[in-house]
Amino acid sequence: MLAYIIRRVALMIPTILGIMLVSFVVVQFAPGGPVERVIAQLTGDGASATSRISGQGGDFAGSAAMPGGGGADASASKYRGAQGLDPKFIQELEKQFGFDKPAYERFWLMIKNYATFDFGRSYFRDIRVIDLIAEKMPVSISLGLWMTLLTYAISIPLGISKAMRDGSRFDVWTSAVIIVGYAIPSFLFAILLIILFAGGSFLDWFPLRGLTSDNWAQMSWPERILDYGWHLVLPLTSMVLGAFATMTLLTKNSFLEEIRKQYVTTARMKGLSERSVLYRHVFRNAMLIVIAGFPGAFISAFFTGSLLIETIFSLDGLGLLGFESVLNRDYPVVFGTLYIFSLAGLVVGLLSDLTYMLVDPRIDFESRDV
Repeated sequence: MLAYIIRRVALMIPTILGIMLVSFVVVQFAPGGPVERVIAQLTGDGASATSRISGQGGDFAGSAAMPGGGGADASASKYRGAQGLDPKFIQELEKQFGFDKPAYERFWLMIKNYATFDFGRSYFRDIRVIDLIAEKMPVSISLGLWMTLLTYAISIPLGISKAMRDGSRFDVWTSAVIIVGYAIPSFLFAILLIILFAGGSFLDWFPLRGLTSDNWAQMSWPERILDYGWHLVLPLTSMVLGAFATMTLLTKNSFLEEIRKQYVTTARMKGLSERSVLYRHVFRNAMLIVIAGFPGAFISAFFTGSLLIETIFSLDGLGLLGFESVLNRDYPVVFGTLYIFSLAGLVVGLLSDLTYMLVDPRIDFESRDV
């Protein structure tokens, strides 16, 4: 198994490099950029934009920071909207954002720094990217972890019950509920919950924004736990509604496939109870495919599945951070979060394979190909 782990870890390196390279190339051809964004701010509101740039570590002063300050002709500038700006100022902007270097050199420096988890500083927030990610991480951890746990806690027992009662009235009406829940987008259900239970038009039972109340610091620990759970009810409900449908049907179909196999019939003929057959024989084999779906479910919930939910409930997490960074062309944050997301996905995928061994020791990692 050790050799398999080493091979998988070794394959992570070219995989990460490939993901970052493709993303870096795509960004080079994307319209707009941080330089154009600053130019747009300058031409729209010169004074306030200049003060923001200076506060971010740029050394721009005097006529160089103001439109037309140098009196030089910038009409030949490669940046749209740069007419009337001093070319020296444009060069300073390029140097600040690192665009004074060729693309291949910028990519090499990025990968070299990312190897030590040095993601640089945000272009427009004046904070280190790693600190910014750490600041937003608790929200995403809360949503992703609890959503995954609730999804599995609901889906596995429900899927087993549906498999044991296949074709019954219970199976039919639960399938109808699952299909309806899956068909409703989570963000639409979130809006419905706000209208019904968050002071929209009916009841005002739950808070509308954030994960904690304003007086969180003054609460005791039991009060903090209750307050935290109180804030999670609506976001988690809207996220879990669609997520547990796929897992429930996957669990049901997996159990049905195992129940119909010959070894189950043999176990029943030996006089084993239905409970013993189900949990001592069927459960272990049927749960393999469910465990295989865990990394995808966890990564989706943790990183990408909560963007709209974070926006609707004003939860400042990684999903919202990544989306805003793309819009603002804040490339250090974009690539930093992409690197962490990709690395986490690869690591969780490896952990999932190792979990197979705990569920079924018959699996031999040494003899399988990567």
